[in-house]
Amino acid sequence: MAGIVEPIMGEDKKRVCYFFDSDIGNYHYGPGHPMKPTRIRMCHSLVMNYGLYKQMEIFRAKPATKREMSQFHTDEYVDFLYRINPDNESQFNKEQGKYNVGDDCPIFDGLFEYCSISAGGSMEGAARLSRDKCDIAVNWAGGLHHAKKAEASGFCYVNDIVLGILELLRYHQRVLYVDIDVHHGDGVEEAFYTTDRVMTCSFHKYGEFFPGTGDINDIGINKGKGYAINIPLRDGISDESYKSIFRPVMKRIIEWYQPGAIVLQCGSDSLAGDRLGSFNLSMRGHAACVQYIKSFNLPLLMLGGGGYTVKSVSRTWAYETGLAAGVELGGQIPNNEYYEYYGPDYELDVKPSNMTDHNRREYLDKIREQVFEKLRDKPAAPSVQIHSVPKLAHDDEDENENEDNEDKDIRRPMRLWDKEKQHEASLSDSEDEGLGGRRHRQSHREASDKASSKRRRSKSPPLGSGPGSAAAHPTAAAPASAVPVASTSGAAASAGVVPGSLTGTLPVVSSNAPPASMDIKRWAAGVEGGVESSGGGSKAASPSPYPAPADGGDVEMTDVSGGPKPAQPEQTAPEAGPQGMEVETAVEPQNEVEEAAPEPGKPAIASDVGPDGA
Repeated sequence: MAGIVEPIMGEDKKRVCYFFDSDIGNYHYGPGHPMKPTRIRMCHSLVMNYGLYKQMEIFRAKPATKREMSQFHTDEYVDFLYRINPDNESQFNKEQGKYNVGDDCPIFDGLFEYCSISAGGSMEGAARLSRDKCDIAVNWAGGLHHAKKAEASGFCYVNDIVLGILELLRYHQRVLYVDIDVHHGDGVEEAFYTTDRVMTCSFHKYGEFFPGTGDINDIGINKGKGYAINIPLRDGISDESYKSIFRPVMKRIIEWYQPGAIVLQCGSDSLAGDRLGSFNLSMRGHAACVQYIKSFNLPLLMLGGGGYTVKSVSRTWAYETGLAAGVELGGQIPNNEYYEYYGPDYELDVKPSNMTDHNRREYLDKIREQVFEKLRDKPAAPSVQIHSVPKLAHDDEDENENEDNEDKDIRRPMRLWDKEKQHEASLSDSEDEGLGGRRHRQSHREASDKASSKRRRSKSPPLGSGPGSAAAHPTAAAPASAVPVASTSGAAASAGVVPGSLTGTLPVVSSNAPPASMDIKRWAAGVEGGVESSGGGSKAASPSPYPAPADGGDVEMTDVSGGPKPAQPEQTAPEAGPQGMEVETAVEPQNEVEEAAPEPGKPAIASDVGPDGA
């Protein structure tokens, strides 16, 4: 039975893109660690069983690559995250101290893949907002706001928020970042501390609390001075107190700064009863911040963050997903795979406790006035010089560019089939390419020339010579076709045939082929009448050891040795060439030369006849 949802009256319908990767729940920080990635899967289960998939589009983002992470983080740090795992962590003791990995930020199986999923969802959500494919993008796996440029911190390894903001800055002049996590968003503030193109505003507990930063006087430096706003709060803040400081501050900032897009970090450790937090917000008090930011009708990227009581986190994020989609979820939790976690009342609500609120009215008024005073000292809506939109490699090849125009009733659109086609340039070389004289690129023209030269100068055992050679009978040369042979021994071995070879075909070629380095005219002049000159004398060419049969058929030879014999080493015999030059001649290998076979009943003709037909 699906949960009950009620449309929010008087609100325009928003295009919502919701990002979720089912693999995110497979990762585990370790026993006893407060961070539980399975909370995102619990939230998704509620989203689906409330039927919110009918109100929005659900995507599985492509995991971020090392190169994409390096837009903010250093290459060395990203490579360290890519290589380290529990099996080899002892090899990286020095790097673990350098990058603050091992205590609050433990090493676990699939660490890099976990970071890739988190960052990929935030970057893809920002990209879709920038391309006007949605009004609100939601990625509860993101919001890891403590990670630094080359350091892990506060359970965060890769700062997906910074990567998402960098994507938004390619299309928007100014981006506003709002953080309602109980911890200060130090990683995001530090990343944009010197620029006026990103304004950060964090509502957090301050004073002897992690990370220890976020004083009201921390407002940025250089060009970014005045564009970092910090709202330090005390323990036990209630819904009313939080609302009294959140709404006026955000209204003044948005009207003054005029951002092109907003990134909202919805850390749920500010809820009542959180394992690590000390605020006293209810689910509806927390969600009221989301609803208020949404009311400004600006492109909105909603991200997760802290939250260490998983049943409270999943409830709140599911409720806020409904608000983004324009509906309010019913109070009774529908049946789902984590239903037993929400007992004993099984209600979609996180109630505040009776803890004392140490945020007095006077203190909150003083904080508000100090913030307004700092905004008066800076010019509103700083401008940015006109520039072309910076492009990455994937911008011109947007695979999902036309997905909004596709017929949703077609189960398998052509766009997905095209993805499965392997590009001709995507085949990779073997790992040993370039080693041992091998080349990464091969010229087919060079390969063809080498093959032709190899035919002329192949080095195989020489053909036999003797009284029955082609020198005495040049016209009785063996046919140029492949002659079937069997394993040989005895007389066959003396004729240059390798003993013990298997039955097959052996191409027979004449030894009258010209040397590769000799001029063809000089060679032709020396073979007139089938006789080559050598000095002042002459020498006849040797015939094939396999005489051609009278009927033009095949000659079959039988192995009489009774078994295979070891292969003989390759031998070559010098042969006198024109003008006293010696050339090497040999039998061509079986798969090197393809010659036309003679027609039955016709005399065999040597393949290398001279210019005059000799």
